[in-house]
Amino acid sequence: TAIEMLQRDFISTFDVILTIKKPLIAAVSGWCLGGGNELAMSCDMIIASDTARFGQPEINLGVIPGAGGTQRLTRAVGKAIAMEMILNNRTLRAAEALQYGLVNRVVPVEKYLGDALKLAAEIAGRAPLAIQLGKEAINKTFDLSLTSGLEHERRAFYMLFASEDQQEGMEAFLGKRPPEWRGI
Repeated sequence: TAIEMLQRDFISTFDVILTIKKPLIAAVSGWCLGGGNELAMSCDMIIASDTARFGQPEINLGVIPGAGGTQRLTRAVGKAIAMEMILNNRTLRAAEALQYGLVNRVVPVEKYLGDALKLAAEIAGRAPLAIQLGKEAINKTFDLSLTSGLEHERRAFYMLFASEDQQEGMEAFLGKRPPEWRGI
């Protein structure tokens, strides 16, 4: 029943993802529907195989997405496509998902997981504080006005300029060597 669903509130577990400070990358192959699509959209980036299909078919059950699908999908693909997907069960092939901005890239099915792991390793090799504050600033885009967002970005920028990692990054650049990030 609806009361039991409210009491268990299993959907709020999707919100926990928003508290994770490190970037999350979804690797998707095959069908990614309903809650699976909502979970993928909760991540920061999506790498899709060329066999991936995305949709929100809840309308066929007499309900709508309940774990962020209406909000995240609309922000990702725009109102027109989101309306069709949510109200008429339209699914997007991987190439369409890329075209509409739902996924970062589409790769052959045999490479999707490897490419997602490679992207994660590349990001993990960058300055941790800058990654964390960059993710936070990008996500603030959806919560703040442009003026407030710019102020938030500047504060993060100045804070990072006071970090040891920024000093290390500059010294490594000038010394033509890879930086050794410490996260401080």
